[in-house]
Amino acid sequence: MTDFATEWNKMLNGEIYEASHPEFLRRLTVTRNKLYEFNNLHPSEIDRQKEIIRGLFGSYGKEFIINQPFRCDYGCNIHIGESFFANFNLTILDEARVKIGNHVFIGPNVSIFTACHPLDAKERNTWVEWAEPVKIGDNVWIGGCATILPGVTIGDNVVIGAGSVVTKDVPSDVAVAGNPARIIKRL
Repeated sequence: MTDFATEWNKMLNGEIYEASHPEFLRRLTVTRNKLYEFNNLHPSEIDRQKEIIRGLFGSYGKEFIINQPFRCDYGCNIHIGESFFANFNLTILDEARVKIGNHVFIGPNVSIFTACHPLDAKERNTWVEWAEPVKIGDNVWIGGCATILPGVTIGDNVVIGAGSVVTKDVPSDVAVAGNPARIIKRL
């Protein structure tokens, strides 16, 4: 088995890595323990909620609201800007970097994925995977139950319709909707 630093760097660089390495599993457990505390705090304990998120995320703006429950894999690969709002049940699988700009509003039950798995079953069963970063610009509104897939970049001033599955890059100043999401309006 290779050393963990090598596997972590492969993960961050979009290369195939050993997802079953014991240190990945340990770090996932550490994050889940922090999220368990976050998700089980009384809703009025805003300061403690923000303290936990600040301890998890790679970077964050001064003002943010993340409604419980929230889930992520590592947290340290998530970077949010100013005036970030996430409604209930946001899930971010942050094997790669997830960079979210300023004034981004996320509806309930949204998922953002960076993890990728082989299509071939034999290869997939070896627990190898890779990750592709997601970037979301400024002034973006993501409707409820939308899914953002690995490797997607979303421009500024974008609206993602509820229930959309975003499979490819979205330019600035548009509204997209559907599965797969397509431009429905220029803004």
